[in-house]
Amino acid sequence: MNQNLKQNKQNAVAFYKMAYEGNPQKAVDLYVGAQYIQHNPLVGDGIQPFIDYFERMAAEYPNKSIEFVRVIAEGDLTALYTHQIWPDNIEYVTMDFFRFDNKGKIIEHWDAMQEIPKTSAHKNTMY
Repeated sequence: MNQNLKQNKQNAVAFYKMAYEGNPQKAVDLYVGAQYIQHNPLVGDGIQPFIDYFERMAAEYPNKSIEFVRVIAEGDLTALYTHQIWPDNIEYVTMDFFRFDNKGKIIEHWDAMQEIPKTSAHKNTMY
């Protein structure tokens, strides 16, 4: 396995930011391999369902924001830990995992989201 971890980290962030901010077609063209396996149950499998989903999110929620808190890479996997703010100030912690092929292209995705609660049993942040 020939992986450039630094490049994979940069590409995962650029890919996600570009799609999130409303240009999923360009994100796919630049960063996705010949296949794209999707594990998020809200998004269809493959490239076109990914594009359709992020185009819809951009149209329905144009004022959302994202901050990349941590980026971790090991082997062919890269993980993004983000803070997202959606309309009505609803905040989420998200974790996205991408698998890269040996050409440095994204070919698989998993994720998990959790809304940040208004109260907590402790004073620690979720970051």
